[in-house]
Amino acid sequence: MSIASDILRGHTDGIILARLCKKDSYGYEINKSIQKITGNTYELKEATLYTAFRRLEEAGYIVSYWGNELTGARRRYYSITDSGREMLRSLRAEWEESKRSIDKLMDESFDTDN
Repeated sequence: MSIASDILRGHTDGIILARLCKKDSYGYEINKSIQKITGNTYELKEATLYTAFRRLEEAGYIVSYWGNELTGARRRYYSITDSGREMLRSLRAEWEESKRSIDKLMDESFDTDN
């Protein structure tokens, strides 16, 4: 079963920041880790991923640098900043609140009409 992209659409920045908390990484590697973690039920489109990188970098949440050419293809790596870590904490809190509300709304036994 594939995860509906609508469910995750507003959380791309948080997903990327969470991956970068683990280690500096580049686009393809981040997308592959997302696919692996979700059992291939979710992946970011390349345009979505790189638009998010640009937005996060402009906001100061991540920085980029070129990797070492000696290890293969030259790649642009991304690293989370202290400001990015703070933003991730905020996004996680927002996600938890949203999840609680949706759980209540989707719970069959939750009936306020009676």
